Amino acid sequence: MTEDTAERGERIAKFLSRAGVASRRDAEAMIEAGRVRMNNEAVTHPAVFVKPGDMVVVDGKPVNEPERTRLFRYHKPEGLVTTHKDPEGRPTVFEHLPPGLPRLISIGRLDLTSEGLLLLTNDGALSRQLELPTTGWLRRYRVRVHGGVSQDKLKRLAEGMVVDRVKYGPIEASIDSVQRSNTWLSMSLREGKNREIRRVMQALELPVTRLIRVAYGPFQLGTLPRGAAEEVNGKILREQVPGLAK
Repeated sequence: MTEDTAERGERIAKFLSRAGVASRRDAEAMIEAGRVRMNNEAVTHPAVFVKPGDMVVVDGKPVNEPERTRLFRYHKPEGLVTTHKDPEGRPTVFEHLPPGLPRLISIGRLDLTSEGLLLLTNDGALSRQLELPTTGWLRRYRVRVHGGVSQDKLKRLAEGMVVDRVKYGPIEASIDSVQRSNTWLSMSLREGKNREIRRVMQALELPVTRLIRVAYGPFQLGTLPRGAAEEVNGKILREQVPGLAK
């Protein structure tokens, strides 16, 4: 943080995202909806700066100063939605986290029937940064599909595809094993659009019957048990995310 930034403070949307209240984009929506106050005055635009000692309140509840940035690896089981509240009443990831964790948000998502590594953080700004395709982090998966996978289909994945007018980038895929009518693949991609693997494989007439994320950038699922969460060492986190405040 520069001396000038320290003097004027931090934009309120960034402050709220670092405090784990919401992503910066959602924080701006909260401000627009009149849900945020600072020093007992309504915040009407996101170009408001928070300085040490300022009292910020969201929906009538005080917001604590952001803690140090923390990152957790979580082994998501299938059957959980990656959201804090689900309008359909389905069980969510955040309802099933181990006890004793701080308020967390996810970095990206895994859909209801997908499983494996989900990164969680208390810092909305970090979440947004690591979700961006420009970060360039590779997402790696083990994927089981119904059917045989030809070299032609692997080539189509590697070249990128357009499905229902949505353009998907190149996906690296290789065959791990074949079990009767099922094929296990290792797949890697960098962008990770909503349900990307399921949609491109369906377009190739290879419906996905199991999808496990095994890595997100430098962070691995490893032997983390299903439903367990483990904090990433702060030193390792700073090494892997340049520019992260200590």
